[in-house]
Amino acid sequence: MNKKKITVAVSGLNATDNPGPGIPVIRALKESEYFDCRIIGLAYENLEPGIYMPNLVDKVYQVPYPSTGSDNLIQRIEYIHEIENINVIIPNFDAELYAFIKSEERLKEKGIYTFLPALEQFEERHKANLYNFGKKYNFNVPQSININSISELYSVEKDFTYPYLVKGKFYEAYVAFNIEQAIMYFNKLASKWGLPIIIQEFIRGTEVNVIALGDGEGNTIAAVAMRKLYITDKGKAWSGIAIDDKELLEITEQLISKTKWRGAFELEIIKTNNNKYYIVEINPRIPAWVYLAVGVGQNIPEALVKLALKLPVEKYTKYEIGKMFIRYSWEMIVPIEKFEHLSTFGEL
Repeated sequence: MNKKKITVAVSGLNATDNPGPGIPVIRALKESEYFDCRIIGLAYENLEPGIYMPNLVDKVYQVPYPSTGSDNLIQRIEYIHEIENINVIIPNFDAELYAFIKSEERLKEKGIYTFLPALEQFEERHKANLYNFGKKYNFNVPQSININSISELYSVEKDFTYPYLVKGKFYEAYVAFNIEQAIMYFNKLASKWGLPIIIQEFIRGTEVNVIALGDGEGNTIAAVAMRKLYITDKGKAWSGIAIDDKELLEITEQLISKTKWRGAFELEIIKTNNNKYYIVEINPRIPAWVYLAVGVGQNIPEALVKLALKLPVEKYTKYEIGKMFIRYSWEMIVPIEKFEHLSTFGEL
C-alpha cells in the first residue's frame, strides 16, 4: 500500500527526566502503516533534546510560550504553515491546549487540523473542577478544594486530615503531612504555575493509568491500561507494564460515552485495597508513556491523525498484556553550530 504523505507538527520535544510526549508521538507516527509523515518539531526551548535526536524531526521551529498570548503562538504557527504546509498539529502540553482549542476554526481555515477536546470538556475536567466533574458524571473523585492564599490552608484543616495532596493547577503534586509542608508546597507551586492551588484528599492504594482516544461522538477508539513500576522523584513513570483491568477500561469507556470526549487523554486513578477506583486526574492530551500503547498494538497517534483528517478509523479492541516500557538516558554529541543556528534564526 502506498502510504499517504502528510506533514504533522508536534510539540513536547523535552525528552528529559520530566519528559514530554512529543518524541514517543513522533516515533509512533514514523512507524505508521498508513501515513508517510514529515515531522515539524515545535520547540519552546532551544535545548529540548528532541530537536537534535537523529531521524525523528525533519525541521524544527522555535515557538513563543502560550503565556505571551495565544495570538502570538498561533501567528507563529501560521508563519510556519506558509513554509511547511502543515496538515495536522498535535500539541502535547496542557498549557498550550487552550490556545489551540480556541483557534481550531482559525487553523482549519488555513488547512491545519487538530483533534482536541471542546473548550467545555477541557475546562470541566481541570484539576480545579475535578470534584464537581465526578459528581456530575457519577465517578469516584477524591474530595478537593481550591485555595488562593496561605491563610486558607489553615481553614482546610477542618475538612481534610493529614496527609493530603497539594497540587499545582497545571502540573506537580506533593503529599503534605503537616501545615509547614503544606505552606512550603503552596509557595513552590504558586510561584511556578500560579493560582489556584488544589488541596485534594489523599487516597491510599495503587496508582493505575489509562491512555485512551475518544472520537467526539461517545465512542472509544483506543484504550490501554498501565501500572507504573518505577517512579521518578518528579512523579513520572520511568517504567510501566500493560495490565488487564476490565473495570478500569469500563470506567474509561463510560467517561468517553458520558462526556463525548474528543481526542486523546490520560486517566490517573487510585485503586484502593477494596477495589474502589478514584479518578485523581484527567490529563487532556497524549501522555509521555504513549509508546507503550504502540508497543502493545494500539497506535494512538496514528488513529488521532486519521480522526483529525476525517479518515476512516477502526476501533482497537485488544492489546498485549504484560509488555513493559523502560526509559533510559543517553548522551548525544551535537555540533554547537546547530544550537547557534536555532538560537539565531529560530529554526533548524
